[in-house]
Amino acid sequence: MTPAARISAAIEVLEDLISRRRPAADALKDWGLSRRFAGSKDRAAIASLVYDALRRKASSAYVMGSEAPRALVLGMLARLRGLGLEEIASLFSGEGHAPAPLEGEEVDRLVALSLTGAPDWARADVPDWLWPAFAVAFGAEAIAEGEALSGRAPIDIRANRLKATRAALMADFAHAAPEAGAWSPDALRFQPGHDGRGPSLQSEPAFFSGGFEIQDEGSQLVTLLAGAKPGQTVVDLCAGAGGKTLALAALMANQGRLFATDLDARRLAPLHERLARSGAANVEIRIPRSRGHEPLADIEAQADLVLVDAPCTGSGTWRRNPDAKWRVRPGALAERVKDQAEVLARAARLVKLGGRIAYITCSVLPDENDAAISAFLARQSGFAAVPLAEVLASEEGDFSLLARFATVHGVQFSPRRTGTDGFYLACVQRGA
Repeated sequence: MTPAARISAAIEVLEDLISRRRPAADALKDWGLSRRFAGSKDRAAIASLVYDALRRKASSAYVMGSEAPRALVLGMLARLRGLGLEEIASLFSGEGHAPAPLEGEEVDRLVALSLTGAPDWARADVPDWLWPAFAVAFGAEAIAEGEALSGRAPIDIRANRLKATRAALMADFAHAAPEAGAWSPDALRFQPGHDGRGPSLQSEPAFFSGGFEIQDEGSQLVTLLAGAKPGQTVVDLCAGAGGKTLALAALMANQGRLFATDLDARRLAPLHERLARSGAANVEIRIPRSRGHEPLADIEAQADLVLVDAPCTGSGTWRRNPDAKWRVRPGALAERVKDQAEVLARAARLVKLGGRIAYITCSVLPDENDAAISAFLARQSGFAAVPLAEVLASEEGDFSLLARFATVHGVQFSPRRTGTDGFYLACVQRGA
């Protein structure tokens, strides 16, 4: 496919996902299945165009004066990819499978590229109904934080201490220009190329042998700061596919007991294969047998640490899932807040005297973060917030600089602040 034909395809996919309010991945998959002529490079290029258009959906719509998929692609090509008017016009020629030629107003708007008078939420590319909460979270920096969350995400990997070191992986991947993570001692980073794609790491021998896992550095960091130690009894209460479970096993050096569970048993399915590859030997997966069944009833009040990777809106991962921010609705936020209260109540039953709960979200919204902890402490007697200085005190390195990003109860990461996804962490301790 020609570059112009790929742009036409991206516009078509955007029309489908916007009109039907469906995930971008589903719309892209269906498009590819119905057009077998498109090769893997074509599909990847089209996906990159679609996701880039969604990253700047609100600001592009304002600049171009339209929310039509064609306008979103035009705004993205000019503002995110930096194409000039002549280059865009050559792609929108109307010849063959190219989009129709530019109209006069489109030319004028591409020349001006003006956000003058745009509301703050549009400048930040944040849904309008979420803007008040977003502004509370970041104050005067809210627009800049929104712009950072609209950028492309790098690819981060975590060196698996049970099988490899970061230094060894750095040498193995020298051909891909890796960077050492700024915060996590196990992190390596690969920057995306001009098309938004990074290296194909899951085809590397070190991946199959369990030497590393793909995991955002922010996810690595909050897991490390949760404070798991070798020999402890640790619970990953919302384990899902097990990214943080595997990181915990490595931090515990395979010593102690580590339980992984999730209310949705289907989400745990990939963990079995990942555990076998990782060499983690101290993990026990507990699968709920039915709705309301507590698979960890036998270890109530025994855990040194309960890690709660709480269900949330995922607002901190908008760089990786730009379509998700335009599909989330107020009702979903209310449901997530309810889920967070329920999972914290479960965690409280499992933690022992003197033990702690590490509450984590991949959200930047105060309702899901500090407000959730405040509500928990008001409901649950016998718990107190762990001072942030104590949370940041670690033998793994000096994390004191993260205190700049303190919140009422914890710490908030973001692409602009820490170069990571938008993770939140707060720890509470059960009084001895």
